[in-house]
Amino acid sequence: MEKIILEKPWILIILLLWMIPWKGWALWRAARNGQHGWFVVLLIANTLAILEIIYILFFSRKKIQKEEPQPEPQPKKIKIAHNLHKPKLTI
Repeated sequence: MEKIILEKPWILIILLLWMIPWKGWALWRAARNGQHGWFVVLLIANTLAILEIIYILFFSRKKIQKEEPQPEPQPKKIKIAHNLHKPKLTI
C-alpha cells in the first residue's frame, strides 16, 4: 500500500478530495442536529467517506413533529363597573 502511494501520489489527492467534503458535511449535520455520538464517531473513524454518506442519507434527518396549530390568545377584557363610592375593576 505504501509503495502505491509513494509511486502514485495523485491517488491520495483524489481520495482526500473525495473524503473531506463528505466528512465536513456529515460533521456539520451531526453538530446541527445535536447528535454528539455521531459527531465523535464521524470525527474519529476514517472509512473513505462510506460512514459519512450512510449517516447523511439515513441517520441525519430530523424527525418532523406535527404540531397542531395553537389558537391565538384572546386579549383580556377589562370591565369597569363604576360606583361613586367604590370604583370596581374586574379583569
